[in-house]
Amino acid sequence: MELIDSHCHLDMEPYKRDLDEVLARARAEGVSRVVTIGIDRSSSQAALELADRYPSVHATVGIHPHDAESASEQELRAVAELASRPGTVAWGEIGLDYAKKYSPTEAQRQVFARQLELARDLDLPVIIHDRDAHRDTLEILKQHGPYPAGGVMHCFSGDTALAREIMELGFFLSIPGIVTFKNARQLQQVAAEIPLESLLLETDGPFLAPVPHRGKRNEPAYLIHTARKVAELREIPVEEVARATSANTRRLFGLRGKRDAC
Repeated sequence: MELIDSHCHLDMEPYKRDLDEVLARARAEGVSRVVTIGIDRSSSQAALELADRYPSVHATVGIHPHDAESASEQELRAVAELASRPGTVAWGEIGLDYAKKYSPTEAQRQVFARQLELARDLDLPVIIHDRDAHRDTLEILKQHGPYPAGGVMHCFSGDTALAREIMELGFFLSIPGIVTFKNARQLQQVAAEIPLESLLLETDGPFLAPVPHRGKRNEPAYLIHTARKVAELREIPVEEVARATSANTRRLFGLRGKRDAC
């Protein structure tokens, strides 16, 4: 059984001391590939370096909405240079975050829209961050579409109605470990009802560890718990969830040509 972690932050400090062991545990749980996510210029560079070092790691580049206020056109162009390198599989994560508002909302919207344009110019799929900003996120996505290379709403947190609107854009929805939490009824409904052909799985490590590891550092090996929960909600074998979501992730990111081992 193969699983693919479609969204993890392997360059972050919690993985610095034992990344080899983290990837070995992932392999032992059937996780063949990990997409490591850029959130600013330096982490995008680090993601590409990890993709060069590990055959099963793939890199994305982008500027997170938290850093939108400091994202000059020069900085965006520098990220675009990284995006043009071999091994970059997507642009993101990008989007809007109205929960913490580390950057003003107008700066977030402008930088989000600009990155959508740059991703389209490079024919890259986009990875969308949307926290407490569903309507504005959807509005900007609709304004700047279509998206021939596709995209994914990472760590999806909306309801089934929003999920259908996102799917109408040709995007996937990524299900995080939150789906294992007892109070995550809305996400559980989405995971149960949305077509399997539209779902990806992610850890968002080192954040949001699923039950039974909730509160600990998350890592790709824990993706199996998310897969099992989605299978339980849909009343299908976990192997079916793994097969479909892995195929979806491969298709979105064009994952081919690298050895399938962590």
